[in-house]
Amino acid sequence: MTRIIGLAGWSGAGKTTLMVKLLPSLIGRGLAVSTLKHAHHRFDVDVPGKDSYEHRRAGAQQVMVASGARWALMTELRTAREPTLPELVARMDPADLIIVEGFKRDAHPKIEVHRAANAKPWMRPDMPGIVAVASDVAAPYDLPRAHLDDIEAIAALVMAHAQPLDSIAWTQRQEA
Repeated sequence: MTRIIGLAGWSGAGKTTLMVKLLPSLIGRGLAVSTLKHAHHRFDVDVPGKDSYEHRRAGAQQVMVASGARWALMTELRTAREPTLPELVARMDPADLIIVEGFKRDAHPKIEVHRAANAKPWMRPDMPGIVAVASDVAAPYDLPRAHLDDIEAIAALVMAHAQPLDSIAWTQRQEA
């Protein structure tokens, strides 16, 4: 059964840094973990001049690149709408846990990542689904909390609060 949890926070809070530290801890517990990252800007995983880039530029809807080490499937949306989080998750291979970075307004449970030096406001209660906090300061609300530097405690929060995919009451995303 795949479970899901998100890391939500304003830009500069340290979500990606936390993710990179958190993954080895969770994998070390025997979990198969996948991640899904929302990008707020155009991004490209391909390199201009490479064959796959040229295939895509020439109009291919999908381009798959495969080797003995990995494979990647790129899909051009062109005029299609951006897929929702549930649609993207449905395309992922089975895993024990999916950690989402971004999609902060979706219905899945989230750990708010907050860094005082970032000088941004707390996300709760304005963002739905925040169930715990990873921060370098105390939160202004009463939820389970771990210090940003305590990766094992944050991993425990992930394990305690991740929910099965089929238990999420998905709603349309308002904003990524």
